[in-house]
Amino acid sequence: MKLRFALLTSFAVAGVATALPAMAQDPFRIAYLASSSQNGYNQAIYAGIQEAAAAKGVEVEIFDGAFDSTKQFSQVEDVVAGGRFDALIVTPNDSVGIAPALEDAAAAGLTVASTLFPIGSDLTNMEPQVPGLTTTVAANPAIGAKAQADAVVDYCADKDPCRVAVIIGQLIYPFDNLRNETYKEVFAEHANIQIVATGEGNYDPDTALTAMQDILQANPEIDAVLSNADQPLIGVEIALNDFGYNPGEVYMIGGGLNQITIDAIRAGKVAATLAEVPHSMGEAALEAVVTTLEGGTAPTWIDPFELSTTPVIVTKEWLDANPDFVGEWQG
Repeated sequence: MKLRFALLTSFAVAGVATALPAMAQDPFRIAYLASSSQNGYNQAIYAGIQEAAAAKGVEVEIFDGAFDSTKQFSQVEDVVAGGRFDALIVTPNDSVGIAPALEDAAAAGLTVASTLFPIGSDLTNMEPQVPGLTTTVAANPAIGAKAQADAVVDYCADKDPCRVAVIIGQLIYPFDNLRNETYKEVFAEHANIQIVATGEGNYDPDTALTAMQDILQANPEIDAVLSNADQPLIGVEIALNDFGYNPGEVYMIGGGLNQITIDAIRAGKVAATLAEVPHSMGEAALEAVVTTLEGGTAPTWIDPFELSTTPVIVTKEWLDANPDFVGEWQG
């Protein structure tokens, strides 16, 4: 245990005042390994971690994974080898590939938690798949993906055909691949729905703009755009406007519930988004890690849907009924 001398106290023995040092515990140090520190979603998770850390008197430091799974794997190894941290919280770039590094971290004595995705080969299993993993603050990605696809199905009910473009993060990521497969499974049950194209948005408006321009060049008639994330919708909207579509003419649904998308929904430009609470997830992960470090028992799984006060799919109707609602992150 790390102890430091912090305060001097005095007491009297046989009438003689004697000063003795009192020992106080060093603050716990926790590393946050973001999938990308430049990404607004990760920044919101870290803001939640920082807020909870300040309340508990622990120190935190962020590492930029730069959307590079190899780099993030090395960062875990460096955190373990450096010996400066008591715990780490990760938002994984590759939830499967990083598992061996996190297992080694836990074996080395670090408390380990994951946010946004579970760690391991089964993305639908929220219980620890890596020995030593303390807590997972995440939901099965297929649940949110099905809710998004079901919203598109409802919109398409009176359209035949209903031509849908899908903008996915990166299909190389297991969680985005699972989302994309979920979309296809839901739409396959409705003969009127056609997936005309799938583009990769990489959680970036500029990348999504290029992807949507390419889609529209080959498929100029679009009824709906389903993006797994909110950020790409900015680029999608620009591309649609450039191709002559009026705001709100194409049904658009994203994921993440950032403030930019909330404003766009209220303005009638975007139809809906999947509710997510990255700030609350960060708070929950930090609190679980500190509970474990202090010798307590933290939940092995924290469902982010239970941290939210909104419906799973947030629409203009709901926002109009809740005019004071603000998102946990800007975008």
